[in-house]
Amino acid sequence: MEIFFTILILILVVSVSGVITKVIPFRIPLPIMQIAIGALLAWPHFGLHVDFDPELFLVLLIPPLLFVDGWKTPTREFFQNGREIFILVLGLVLVTVVGIGYVIYWLLPGIPLIAAFALAAVLSPTDAVALSSIVGRGRIPKRMMSVLEGEALMNDASGLVALKFAVAIAMGTMIFTVSGVTLEFFKVAVGGLLIGIAVTWIYSKSLRIMSRWSGDDPATQMILMLLLPFASYLIAEHIGFSGILSAVASGMTISKAGVIRNAPLAMRLRSDNVWSMLEFVFNGLVFIMLGLQLPGIWETSVIQAELDPSVETWMLFVAVFIIYTALLLLRFSWLWLMKRFSRLLLKKRPLQFASYTYRELWLASFAGVRGAITLAGVLSIPLFLTDGTPFPARYQLVFIAAGVIMLSIFIGVLALPLLLHNFKVGDKLADINEMRMAKAAMAEVAIVSLNKMEERLSADAQEALDPDVINEVASRVTGYLRRTAGQDEMEHNLLIEDLERRFRLTALRAERAELYHLRATKEISNETMRTLLLDLDLMEALLIDKEH
Repeated sequence: MEIFFTILILILVVSVSGVITKVIPFRIPLPIMQIAIGALLAWPHFGLHVDFDPELFLVLLIPPLLFVDGWKTPTREFFQNGREIFILVLGLVLVTVVGIGYVIYWLLPGIPLIAAFALAAVLSPTDAVALSSIVGRGRIPKRMMSVLEGEALMNDASGLVALKFAVAIAMGTMIFTVSGVTLEFFKVAVGGLLIGIAVTWIYSKSLRIMSRWSGDDPATQMILMLLLPFASYLIAEHIGFSGILSAVASGMTISKAGVIRNAPLAMRLRSDNVWSMLEFVFNGLVFIMLGLQLPGIWETSVIQAELDPSVETWMLFVAVFIIYTALLLLRFSWLWLMKRFSRLLLKKRPLQFASYTYRELWLASFAGVRGAITLAGVLSIPLFLTDGTPFPARYQLVFIAAGVIMLSIFIGVLALPLLLHNFKVGDKLADINEMRMAKAAMAEVAIVSLNKMEERLSADAQEALDPDVINEVASRVTGYLRRTAGQDEMEHNLLIEDLERRFRLTALRAERAELYHLRATKEISNETMRTLLLDLDLMEALLIDKEH
């Protein structure tokens, strides 16, 4: 029962945190609010204690979040920016592990070099969720944000794989060679990607078979879809590949596999709502769990630092600031080098970094905030080596990682809004024109199909429909489509469409009120009311979506 109540409390806190951020007069990013609430709940006065199992945390929360991120990632933009993402995911992660590893080793001699590399590896992944919560949607230019999201999506795997290798070498279960580590890395990464693609393909095929057998049952199909990221992750991990990359690949290929496109209407309508809710809850749980661990990490680290003659407690706090600054400067330097490299050697097809101003370079540097994967990774470092001795300086690694996470988020909250002040994100008019062009193209194709249907119905003797009725209905639908397709009188057409939408919304709300009245007077049953309410809700959702 204690576990049950704890879960209920955490979910309640996630919901309340979203309300608090809207109510307070000043803007606080949701992750910071959730971390603060988690730390407050862990304080002795409240005494909410949750044992953090890193393996369970990675299995339970991370696969669905990465699956959703992969699903939402535009595949076209991801591959368009593939070179930039590859440079950040492999190049920057490798430079971070080596460079920051030596900085940590120099700064805290009590930490062995291989343990310093392990800490640097776990500090390399960035967190796009925390970044979006800090700056909001649409504040960072689309092309830059797609690179940052792609980097965060893929470097979770590269950072954790590097950590796994560093811990294995420290434990003595693996011998370090450059060729051996490189080969193993690509095997784990490629294997994870292939497993994710294969599991999604099998799911898409089985979904069609089950639809034939059981009909279009959205509940069964949604449950199977919810299990998909966990299946991808666990199968890949069991074989020895990257479960994180498998979950990412599964999410990115779900649209390509035609799962959503070929799914029944009921499943398409529910999937967005269900996954949006789960994404909000799981993201909230990640940051609240981070807050819950902070007091314990603080207390344990301070106590062990006082018992450790080779470490001064104040040095841990100084190390957090120095290591974060080194991470920031290294990221800026890497981006600047890629900018120069692209301008000098890739003139025909330059990298996106070549067009970055210094302001944008700093923006991309401060955007590299750390988050949940870093915490889960550092807490997954074992307590003891294979010979039974404690893992060297583990408490220092945990303290520094937690400190860098907090510092990167807080400095991001201060620096990113300043860098984005009066920053031109993009041409909104171009986005509007693109939307109008797409609507016009769709409407023109639809008009052609309606004309063909009208001719077919008029010639079909079995239908036995009055030609005037066919013409009236076809004209009514075609008229609406012609207003959408007409580019010359767009403003007038938009005015008519908005007026029609307002009339329809007024009518719908009146119909809903009458429906409740009919049920209150017992003229209709609950089943009839629910069926008709669903139709009204779907139509209202469509009209409100057009409004926005």
